[in-house]
Amino acid sequence: MTDTIRLYYEDVYTKEFQGAVTECRETERGYQILLDRSAFYPEGGGQPCDLGTLNGIRVMDVQEEKGELIHYTESPLEPGTAVEGRIDWDLRFDLMQQHSGEHIVSGLVHAAYGYNNVGFHMGSDVITIDFSGVLDREQLVEIEDKANRKIWENSRVKIFYPEKEELKSLPYRSKKELEGRIRLVEFPGADLCACCGTHVTYTGEIGMVKLLDAENFREGVRVTMISGKRVMDYLSRIHEQNRRISVKLSAKTEETAQAVERLWEENYRLKGRALHMEQELCRTEAERWNGAGNVLLFHEGLDADGVRRMADAVMQTCGGRCAVFSGDPDEGYKYAVGEKNGDLRQFVKEMNQALNGRGGGRPFFAQGSVKASPEEIREFFRGQG
Repeated sequence: MTDTIRLYYEDVYTKEFQGAVTECRETERGYQILLDRSAFYPEGGGQPCDLGTLNGIRVMDVQEEKGELIHYTESPLEPGTAVEGRIDWDLRFDLMQQHSGEHIVSGLVHAAYGYNNVGFHMGSDVITIDFSGVLDREQLVEIEDKANRKIWENSRVKIFYPEKEELKSLPYRSKKELEGRIRLVEFPGADLCACCGTHVTYTGEIGMVKLLDAENFREGVRVTMISGKRVMDYLSRIHEQNRRISVKLSAKTEETAQAVERLWEENYRLKGRALHMEQELCRTEAERWNGAGNVLLFHEGLDADGVRRMADAVMQTCGGRCAVFSGDPDEGYKYAVGEKNGDLRQFVKEMNQALNGRGGGRPFFAQGSVKASPEEIREFFRGQG
């Protein structure tokens, strides 16, 4: 086993460092590089690993295996080689903001409702936390407000290794029984938790947290959240979306919800009027083709339900087979075909084959779509009589 000095525990803000290669192994995943000292944090405790370079060579992954801090690279570095390590600071600080924000939220939920954090995933866009109990929207808003107030107090984060006797008296959170030297991270007034991850030194560095969503998960709830710069990026995207919507609706950005509600109500009324007109058209067509036998109809602007309603209405009166098509040659045509008390299964099969179509249904009624021109559709129906 090769001991590596973990610089990320000595100074979490170390961005560059000098070290030496102690071992290099070739594997299917690339080269495993071991160093005498490193600022690269390995994946663990729900936190992704740091990325960066060693002498300009890209570090693809960092893992801790059997006590060894292993850097995976694309190219080898000979043992004894002096290295200059550079971590991707933007990534590191983002992960520090996310992890620290998660601690504050989890600690406040535990204090307020007694729920445990039973699952934690830090993705490249959002964080998810699985709690052992259910939280409603009002409770989440309250937790978010408390979390941000704690962040803005800009308290110093305390990281310490208590002695065994002191540890027994501390009400710290932990997902499992721990042995050996325990590292505790304390966010004053918000959380005390056993953790091996990297964190900000002052809570103000988190900036703020935003709870985006919550969904029931197993016996509790899964909360989706973001912290720090991710919140600013999220708000910028939302603001730009809202600005574009406000332009389309000719409404102020703070009044888009009311404008959308008015638009929805107007759309609902127009849909009702359109449906009434469509029903009237169906009745008219049913009367027009009364007793006509087989009927082929083309109508523009009908959706799948409209095509179905038209075919159903006409087939009740025409005394034969009724087929209705709506669409255009470029996008194709939706169809519905029916015959009262008929059996159209073979007919529909042949039509789909001849007109590059797909669809089906009951013996006397079928729906689907075809990719064919109106002339090709008419030619097929002429051949069927």
